[in-house]
Amino acid sequence: MRLAPASLMGRTALVLVLAVAVALGIALALFVGNRGEALSALRGRYAAERIATLVNLLEDTDPEGRRHVVRRLDTPGLRAGWGIRPLVPVPDPEPGLPGVIARKLAKELNGREVRVILAPLPPPLPAGPPPGAPGGMAERHGHGFGSGGFGLGPFVGGPALQVSVRLADDSWLNVYAPFEHTDSLWQPRFVGPLLAALVVIIVAALWAVRRATRPLAALAAAAERLGMDVNTPPLAERGPREVRAAAQAFNVMQDRIRRFVDDRTQMLAAISHDLRTPITRMKLRAEFVDDDEQRAKMLADLDQMEHMIAATLAFARDDAAREDRRPVDVAKLVQDMAEDLGGSYDGPDTLVAGVRPVALKRAVANVIENALKYGGAARVGLRRTDGHVHVVVDDDGPGIAPEDRERVFAPFVRLETSRNRDTGGTGLGLAVARAAIRAHGGDITLDNRPEGGLRVTLAFPVG
Repeated sequence: MRLAPASLMGRTALVLVLAVAVALGIALALFVGNRGEALSALRGRYAAERIATLVNLLEDTDPEGRRHVVRRLDTPGLRAGWGIRPLVPVPDPEPGLPGVIARKLAKELNGREVRVILAPLPPPLPAGPPPGAPGGMAERHGHGFGSGGFGLGPFVGGPALQVSVRLADDSWLNVYAPFEHTDSLWQPRFVGPLLAALVVIIVAALWAVRRATRPLAALAAAAERLGMDVNTPPLAERGPREVRAAAQAFNVMQDRIRRFVDDRTQMLAAISHDLRTPITRMKLRAEFVDDDEQRAKMLADLDQMEHMIAATLAFARDDAAREDRRPVDVAKLVQDMAEDLGGSYDGPDTLVAGVRPVALKRAVANVIENALKYGGAARVGLRRTDGHVHVVVDDDGPGIAPEDRERVFAPFVRLETSRNRDTGGTGLGLAVARAAIRAHGGDITLDNRPEGGLRVTLAFPVG
């Protein structure tokens, strides 16, 4: 699995290509095997027809002229001899092709004794006249392939169809049909079209897999967009039935999430509106308190309540996700924010990226203010790496314990060791900053620096 492609398209294409290659290999193996059997059977039938013709010709020729007939009909593809001894010593034919040829010859030759084997030809036997044999009949003493006539050359010892047929005068016609090697199957005229067909099949498979997996990539991209903006356009419902069903379910889920967010925002807006009226009345009543100290405390508490309600409403509205992206000089934006709030800047003079400027300003401002308020300093750095913009803010504070680095991003959470209500914080600064950066497709990380202090890194794609 470690060698398999990581993508679904790559794995599916690999399976299809391997399946095609295996099927093609099996088909080639079957074709090669059947081709060999077919060629052997064709050669055997051809040899049987020639042998039957030769037997009939010899039967019609007197013994003195048979040697000359055999010499004239002998060819490299069918070596013939005539003698008193059979070339094939065993009377029973072998199974398979020899048996088929023996039965065919016996049928065509009216039941004459036929012996057929498939084996290498043994070395020739010396021929010599037996007592009382007429002159010029040397071939009658051997199997007809002696040194006196039909030199076998390279065929001796090679695979051959060996046939011996008993003639009417009890002499034997011996035939040796060598099975020469056929041309190799792997010739350009065969391999070329085969490779071309394989390439066409692979290309078609890749095209089909890519077309089939494209809706899944679109679904993943839509899910990524939904994570940054619930108001993103719905996914197109097209493609195969299963893909259309998945796209429809995704669009229904997106619509439910959008309605849930809208309902929550409307509820918080209504609560905010309803709370502002009694807060305003309480402020008016506080003005009539004679004790100046108590009046000031009451008004401060009411101002803080009003500020918390406004911050909560802004956080619930999620303005970062509603703002459109546009090209902005992020370097100038971050530098201006650092200098306006009392921090320092170290980075390029220009860095243009597609961002939501209001949301990015809010995120950077919240982080810088936290650094100045709880860390005593804010050194802001900016760099671009691997298609991402990194805004780094260092302070000189006590840092944050590892177990609290995720908890501080929760709404209304403040670490008591470093924050109190006198600072005026609502516990929404980092939550708002993370929501804004995640709306850009990035995230915020917290790390304690070895030399002391906290480092906050805002990373998001260039866009």
